[in-house]
Amino acid sequence: QSCGAWLASGISMSVEGDVNDYAGKGLSGGVLAVYPAGDSHFAAADNVIAGNVTLYGATRGRAFFSGCVGERFAVRNSGALAVVEGVGEHACEYMTGGCVVVIGPTGQNFGAGMSGGVAFVHNPDGKLAARTNHQLVDLDPVNPEREPALHELLTEHLRRTGSEVARELLDRWADAIEEFTLVIPRGYKEAMARFAAEQADAGAEAEAAA
Repeated sequence: QSCGAWLASGISMSVEGDVNDYAGKGLSGGVLAVYPAGDSHFAAADNVIAGNVTLYGATRGRAFFSGCVGERFAVRNSGALAVVEGVGEHACEYMTGGCVVVIGPTGQNFGAGMSGGVAFVHNPDGKLAARTNHQLVDLDPVNPEREPALHELLTEHLRRTGSEVARELLDRWADAIEEFTLVIPRGYKEAMARFAAEQADAGAEAEAAA
């Protein structure tokens, strides 16, 4: 229980095997990686590697799970970055910051109460829309400005866990990127658009003044 809870900046923890509930609870800047034992003979992405309420209340740091996790993944995450190969119901609930990458199936009620941060979901079958709580979030394509961040997280996921799912996606990246959906809170997206417009106006005014 609570493996890697409140893991502080500068500490990296790798677990060869599986973990129970509350893994990475309150993650505070450290790095947690969980992957199957080297002598395993099953497909990691088809099996559960961590329990429920993983990354609850995380604030900083990075976490990588080569396998599926239970319900309520990254609830109240406010700044951590994470990659996982499948999530149960209520993932990213009440999330206020950070970034979650899901390269596998999602459960129902994804993104409920999500007011900040973003999630990238590999969605080749288009089923994410029916499993998402649309009250606060939009589902958008991944634009070119966000693509490098997603690629970087998947590359680190492969390096830290040996994920075959990440390897396959990275090997055909030009096509794979088109299969991802960006889950972004509507208010957050509108605020960023306003900020970009204000920055552009300020730049235009400065250029005119010069």
